[in-house]
Amino acid sequence: MVAAVGTSLAPEQLRAARWQALGLGQPLGQPLGPVGHPPGGPGSPGQVVAAVAGHLGGLQAQAAPPARLAVRPRTSGLTAADVDQACADREVTRTWTLRGTLHLVATPDLRWMTSLFGPFSIHKDRRRRLQLGLDDELCERALTALGSILAGSPPLTRAEVIERLAAAGIGIDPRTQQPPHLLGYAAGRGLICRGPDRPGDEPTYTRLDDWAPDAPALGRDEALAELARRYLGGYGPAARADFAVWSGLPAAGTRRAWELIAPETVPAGPDLVALAGAPLDGPAPQPRLLGHFDPLLMGYRDRDLVLDPAHTRAVQAGGGFVQPTVLVGGRVAGTWRLDRRAGRARLTVTPFGTLAAAATDALAAEATDVGRYCGLDVTFQVAPS
Repeated sequence: MVAAVGTSLAPEQLRAARWQALGLGQPLGQPLGPVGHPPGGPGSPGQVVAAVAGHLGGLQAQAAPPARLAVRPRTSGLTAADVDQACADREVTRTWTLRGTLHLVATPDLRWMTSLFGPFSIHKDRRRRLQLGLDDELCERALTALGSILAGSPPLTRAEVIERLAAAGIGIDPRTQQPPHLLGYAAGRGLICRGPDRPGDEPTYTRLDDWAPDAPALGRDEALAELARRYLGGYGPAARADFAVWSGLPAAGTRRAWELIAPETVPAGPDLVALAGAPLDGPAPQPRLLGHFDPLLMGYRDRDLVLDPAHTRAVQAGGGFVQPTVLVGGRVAGTWRLDRRAGRARLTVTPFGTLAAAATDALAAEATDVGRYCGLDVTFQVAPS
């Protein structure tokens, strides 16, 4: 079945359709084509990582491990090291986009996504900057100095940036939240982005123009339309309210984005639309182990389709932290954790109820693949429910 006028999906069909869109039914595995065009043919590991990030509009990446783990169930044969290498090779980049949060995005998307999200984030965070003593005049002076500091320089750590700003007469207190807010401001202005992490996942920063000189710019309407198109391609069928929560853009922006791509969409249920011609069926969802902040749980206004509200606090107890989840039949059936020690690890599934033998066997195979992906010798166990 493909999305067409008159299509309306039952809950199990909607789960299956979104499962396929999210890349969980079969590997995405194709590098990006030009902005607004279909993917090309098979590519290098780095190109495949970029294809995953591009297809989903970015992978939440406040820390590196969740972004790495989001790639595994959507590809075949890659490793966590391939994601790190894709960063080093400039195939993907971490910067502030959706919801004003760090995301791993395909580098060709860097400039247009920054131009779309940056102004909104800068405006939204101004009050907090002022509370921290980062007034507009100081931010502008720091921006000028930062451009000179990073010009022709290899990517620098936060400490190195603050040290060189101090030498230029810009005092930023590293004991406060001034540094991350100043760097976020510089990224929102389109001056900087994250470079490759140093050992221990220590972030670095570099000039966007040096890091991604060929990343295309788009006008605002073009960017809004492309974002909505990516969203429905990676998360649809969905409602505009879902798009608003996922993107964090204000209502006027999400309304305009929906209007711009309306000729490309068809109804798929009450308030739901899908891209015309998008596949809406596929094999039944297989058991999966998804990491922290997986797009499955970050892409919608509510999670009731895949998560029983009775188990919400087990998955997100508060503070925005989303636990790794166990998926069976396309629904969250528990959580899991990975305890590491000296190259070995134990992966423990804590189910919400009794797991069928077939599901347990499939999850054991998933645990083995998590170990392969992370370069660990993993043992698997199911905790009492």
